[in-house]
Amino acid sequence: MENIESIKQRHLSVDVLRGFTMFWIMGGDNFFRALFRLFGGPFEKYLEPQLDHVAWEGFHFYDLIFPLFEFIIGMSIVFSLQKLIGSPDKRALYLRIIKRFLLLYFLGIIYYGGISQGVDGIRLMGVLQRLALTYLFTSILFIHLRLRGLITAFALLLIGYWAWLTFVPVPGLGEPSFAMGQNWANWIDKMYLPLFKWNGDWDPEGLLGTLPAIGSCLLGVFASFLLLNKNIESMKKAGYFIGGGIAMVIVGYVWGIQFPVIKSIWTSTYVLVGGGYSFVLLGVFYLVLDIWKVQKWALPFIWLGVNPIAIYMIWNVLNFNHLAHRFAGLKEYYFNENIGFVCGTTVALTLVLAFVRFLYNRRIFIKI
Repeated sequence: MENIESIKQRHLSVDVLRGFTMFWIMGGDNFFRALFRLFGGPFEKYLEPQLDHVAWEGFHFYDLIFPLFEFIIGMSIVFSLQKLIGSPDKRALYLRIIKRFLLLYFLGIIYYGGISQGVDGIRLMGVLQRLALTYLFTSILFIHLRLRGLITAFALLLIGYWAWLTFVPVPGLGEPSFAMGQNWANWIDKMYLPLFKWNGDWDPEGLLGTLPAIGSCLLGVFASFLLLNKNIESMKKAGYFIGGGIAMVIVGYVWGIQFPVIKSIWTSTYVLVGGGYSFVLLGVFYLVLDIWKVQKWALPFIWLGVNPIAIYMIWNVLNFNHLAHRFAGLKEYYFNENIGFVCGTTVALTLVLAFVRFLYNRRIFIKI
């Protein structure tokens, strides 16, 4: 049987935060979308849009998922590499990093269809590919720089990206621009990113935007430094996470008056807003799970959180929504379209949780 005490992670909050992220990818978004439509009114009008990405400028709840993933990758870098940094054999350390990078990147190629649509249909830059690249570069920074150097690298990435997009004229436009299809990130994809691009001639996970995304990953590194610091009391850590996160969000939105918060080109303000919310979530989970020890509610998130990449890939193969409609017989929505949607998404989410619970109970943990 499952047992929270059996989790080997030092801090339960990290596993639950990872599982919380996976929950929304694995059907939680559709489940709550169905509920909002069923209740209607302000739920549907104001809350349902939060489950979709902003078209360009701005920030919805669903725009948090990707930077939160980057944040967790950054935390995992510290957990997995800190004990190996002192080793004189840097070659073994680099081999470990490169192997994980290549595996993540290759899985990203497979996730988007590989060569099933021909060579021209290969998507070189996607979600997993960006995670792989940010993991690679953040790991290299981590093993070579101390905290001050990492903070300097973080600042240079965000300020340098801001200066580039703000002051350097876009070729063919003659002036700087943050507009869709008329900014430096989109132009570089158009000119230098080969093969398939998600939005025609540019990709939301494109080349240039990977640089500030490294900043999102570094925020996770900073969070782990604080989490593992034995000289700071637990309640103070929770306060630093939550208070620092709120401050980061405020700075991001204020800076966003000049440099808009845009996920598709991963602006520096997007790094701060997404990273700030990530710090707040970590602080709340740390407070509830690791300090107050209120833990039983978290089991479903733990099931999801211990196998994130494997489950992400499986979701691409097994269509749990189709399985749910087949099992529940809801193809024609017998009663009402909204009620049918709620029932279908509930069954789909139940199937997902049953599957990850099965993996957890059998101790099937697929490490990438």
